[in-house]
Amino acid sequence: MFDVPTVYVFRGITQELDPGFTMQPAGDLGIALTSGEGGLKSSAVNFGVWHSLQTGSTGSDGPSELHYEEDFYATLGLGFAKSISLGTTFTAYTRPERRIQHGQELSFKVSQASRFNPYGTLAFELSGQADGGGSEGTYLELGAGPAFPLKANGPTLTIPIKFGFSLSDYYESGGEDHKIRLLRHRRSDRNPVHRSVPSNYGTWNVHGGVDFLALGDTTKALNDDSSSKVVGLIGIGVSY
Repeated sequence: MFDVPTVYVFRGITQELDPGFTMQPAGDLGIALTSGEGGLKSSAVNFGVWHSLQTGSTGSDGPSELHYEEDFYATLGLGFAKSISLGTTFTAYTRPERRIQHGQELSFKVSQASRFNPYGTLAFELSGQADGGGSEGTYLELGAGPAFPLKANGPTLTIPIKFGFSLSDYYESGGEDHKIRLLRHRRSDRNPVHRSVPSNYGTWNVHGGVDFLALGDTTKALNDDSSSKVVGLIGIGVSY
């Protein structure tokens, strides 16, 4: 996958106040472990890496290098009846230009594949702080992603919405923990590419969308005192 957002925003926290050109390539390797007809329908592990390459104020145009962030993760995914799944993920956030590990996180995501695709994510900071505060925090995200096929084997319109909460010390400001700091709404489109790419080259798609973020006190302060933000994105993906 290769995404190009207008600005890099992580859980409501802008990473570049003066963005230039941002590229976010990523790769994921999935290995199926089991499948069956009992209570546990399937299990799999995924290993992945995600990058943010930036030419803005926190990238090559500022004190840092182009390669702003590199994250590694491993996920154990379990599938249950009624299309319910549980993913347990360990993520290491790194800053390559500083040759340091920025933080570690353990998260749990419960989701259901259905008309509205509801999910919930609970994340625990094991080291480092996303808000730059003094304590490792706990983050909760609740959301849904209704999808509407526009035509058979054609584009799909999704209108996901998510709410971000600080359960403990995730959005700190002035020594105080602010609980509800992020509302995110995206209108996005995913268009599969069928005819122009032979099947032996994988399944390709072109995707894009617009995020509308409503920010709370702490994330507002971390976004140049702006209470809202609009982020556009376009990208391409391939799977085998």
